[in-house]
Amino acid sequence: MNRLKPYLILLFTLLCLAIFSPAQAQSIPQNLSGVNVNDLSDAQLRQVLQQAQATGMTDAQLLQTLQARGLSAEQAQILQNRVAAIRKAGNIASDPQPSTTSPATTRSLNYRPDSTDSASRDKLYGAFTPKVFGANLFRNSNITFEPNLKIATPVNYILGPEDQLNISVYGASLVNWKLDVSPEGNINIPGVGMLNVSGKTIEQATASIKSKLAAANYAIGRGTNVQVSLGNIRSIKVILVGEVVKPGTYTLPSLATVFNALYSAGGPNDNGSFRQIEVIRNNRIIRRLDVYDFLVKGDQKDNIALQDQDIIRVPTYRTRVELVGEVKNPALFEVLTGETLQDILRFAGSFTDQAYTARIKVSQVNDQQRRIGDVVEADYKNYIPLRGDKFTVERILDRYENRVVINGAVFRPGEYELQKGLTLSQLIKNAAGLKEDAFTSRGSITRLKADNTTELISFDVNAILNKTTPDILLQREDVVTISSIFDLRDEYRVTIKGEVRSQGDFTYAESMSVEDLILKAGGFTEGASAKRIEVARRVSDSDPNSKTSSLAQVFNIDVDGQLKGGDGNFKLKPFDIVSIYSLPGYEKQSTIKIEGEVLYPGYYTVKQKDERISDVIARAGGLTAFADADGGTLKRDNFAILGVNKKGIDTNAVEKERLERLSRLKQSNKDSTTNNTPQLRNNFVGIDLKKIMEKPGSSIDLRLEDNDIIRIPKQQQLVRVNGEVLYPSAVVYSKGKSFKDYILNAGGYSSSASRRGSYVVYANGTVRGTSKFLFFNIHPSVKPGSEIYVSKKSEKRGLSSTEVIGLTTGLASLGAIILGIINLSK
Repeated sequence: MNRLKPYLILLFTLLCLAIFSPAQAQSIPQNLSGVNVNDLSDAQLRQVLQQAQATGMTDAQLLQTLQARGLSAEQAQILQNRVAAIRKAGNIASDPQPSTTSPATTRSLNYRPDSTDSASRDKLYGAFTPKVFGANLFRNSNITFEPNLKIATPVNYILGPEDQLNISVYGASLVNWKLDVSPEGNINIPGVGMLNVSGKTIEQATASIKSKLAAANYAIGRGTNVQVSLGNIRSIKVILVGEVVKPGTYTLPSLATVFNALYSAGGPNDNGSFRQIEVIRNNRIIRRLDVYDFLVKGDQKDNIALQDQDIIRVPTYRTRVELVGEVKNPALFEVLTGETLQDILRFAGSFTDQAYTARIKVSQVNDQQRRIGDVVEADYKNYIPLRGDKFTVERILDRYENRVVINGAVFRPGEYELQKGLTLSQLIKNAAGLKEDAFTSRGSITRLKADNTTELISFDVNAILNKTTPDILLQREDVVTISSIFDLRDEYRVTIKGEVRSQGDFTYAESMSVEDLILKAGGFTEGASAKRIEVARRVSDSDPNSKTSSLAQVFNIDVDGQLKGGDGNFKLKPFDIVSIYSLPGYEKQSTIKIEGEVLYPGYYTVKQKDERISDVIARAGGLTAFADADGGTLKRDNFAILGVNKKGIDTNAVEKERLERLSRLKQSNKDSTTNNTPQLRNNFVGIDLKKIMEKPGSSIDLRLEDNDIIRIPKQQQLVRVNGEVLYPSAVVYSKGKSFKDYILNAGGYSSSASRRGSYVVYANGTVRGTSKFLFFNIHPSVKPGSEIYVSKKSEKRGLSSTEVIGLTTGLASLGAIILGIINLSK
């Protein structure tokens, strides 16, 4: 049902929206028995109500129409409640009063046959009034019924004025004439004379022309032949009267048929007959056309060629009945004398696959009211439809008369036929028997009682199969359930963590050893220790009243490094956790890089744990003559965990925590001088390389970490000035210049500069800010390669009007309190 839900929603919505769409109304099913109104949104319901209201339908009429098309009483009540709630909320106009104009009249008023607006044309064919069978034939733009003017000349074609004849004489004589038929009906054959052809067929005219040519000494039949064909085709005028959409006089090609004329006039209207269309010629009815012959059988025997001044009259229908429900083409059908319900079913394409065919409900007109009756299948060919009959073909019940179901641990679960005397053991056998994992101590049967309530019947599966207890006779709609042992317990898993290639959870198997689990995890990683492996096991007998009760059993075991099996291998149990540790003292090589002014820059491997910056510089040959020791820098990843062995902890997790702390700090800092996001990651560590080289091994001579980068620049000669200065630039370093001198060389402070917030970033990455003594700013010293940065003043926000009013009110209240205290003291 879940898979059909979107389709049912769309079906219901399209049915209602089809008030303005005939193509959709004619293509969707008429049965709404499976629709759930709760699947429709309020917006969809509002649209339905608005469009129903536009056609003059009340809410009661809408509900009645939908119920007639299969909407259940329960769903109709839900729809009525939701409509009332929508109108109460004021989302749509109130329920309109019943219209005194019939739906057919309303549609006729809305319809403009000469309009090019297809939407206006669509209003004629609503879905809440059933379609007329055959009407779409003349309103379908894909069917034109235009006569074919390029076919061979029909031998029974009647010649008349304005026709043109092509006469070809070949053989002993060669001549070609194109002769027009005069208003008097004559043709003038050159050298032969006048010949009257009006009212003659092509065949008769050909015989006359041959005789005329033979009389004029043409050797007709003695080596000379004559061929006569139709050239230009004349136009004829045909009059369409009666119940047609666009009555009038139409000019058509002389090859036009009755269908061509009807299509030009839009076909019969709502009151027109499709089965007794009259062709009148010379004040006499020469043919009656039944459109149903063409629609049902493809027969065009009465679709005759028209002649000039023919009259086509469409009378009103005599008897029309409605067939809805589970038929392939529900519609209004016109019934002729002697036709039965069986004929109507044939017109509708017979029943759908879901139809209840044994009985059809008929709503009949009986004097001043309607009456309902049933027509059984044996009487379909005898029942004579009456005026206003409405036949409803219902859907079969959504239930089974002989179904039982078996689910669970059998090889072929599903639905089975309830054969006479079928027992539980026979059903299990029909389902190919029990699976190996079947829980055989207990099964259950869910049985539908007579009042449609259910009861649960339990049974012993083993006892039933071993026939130690009586077998159970099954009933209709019984559902047998046999559980699997895996359904009745948690999935057994074991976990391995640590120095294996693929740590995680694995499915437990009986007699699984630690070695087996290590193999499933891809084996040891390099540096893993096969000794002192720890296995933690759940306990089920912990004392809840003891503070020192055990939470897990822990076993320390050793395994063979080659994972060789043996009888003494430790066996695992479900939910064990195995931890594999690394070898004590195992270390991967650490590599650092030296760049810049050393004799041998490049990559170096750390030899020992306490190797320092001065040691590796010495290994690199020392500093060159142009090295700027003051500008030496150290770049280090994850510097937040300096001094900690990064191989022993999750450095990514530590770094993530550090960034989160900085973010929280930024959000909590309400006095921040900038709205920009802070630099959360800075991998440069400020070092004093000059002092390090002077005192190797001191506390500032840092120990090296993996991926450290030491950069030693050339001696610097510039100082950069950036930030809130008038002209940020690079200034040549001079030993005698002060901080303010470099600011002046950059144009001086801007109006928004914060002098106290200025700072210097030295070439080695260290930073020094401006301090304050009394009323004076003490700026840091400037060295070669430094960068001076002048920050921006923080924005000062004035008090808002609300804050001013609040402050004034508070001061006034405080003044009143003080005055009151003074008065009391007097």
